[in-house]
Amino acid sequence: MANTRSAKKRMRQSRRHAAENRVQRSALRTAIRKVRSATTPAKTRTALLVAERLLDRAARKRLVHPNTAARQKSRLHKLARQKS
Repeated sequence: MANTRSAKKRMRQSRRHAAENRVQRSALRTAIRKVRSATTPAKTRTALLVAERLLDRAARKRLVHPNTAARQKSRLHKLARQKS
């Protein structure tokens, strides 16, 4: 358990940041799932744009590694090309 004021504040911040990261990661995974499960090319395209935006933001904020984001984007684009 934290003893100093600064350590207690750090724990509060850490909990808050972890909760926000969890929300962002969940939204990202949902967006990727929507691209994979899209039925029409139009739905695939719109879901891909949303997922790509979220992946870029997650990589910029280091929620996921930038190379992981790039790899996932590449795979999603490949999948979208096959669906259309």
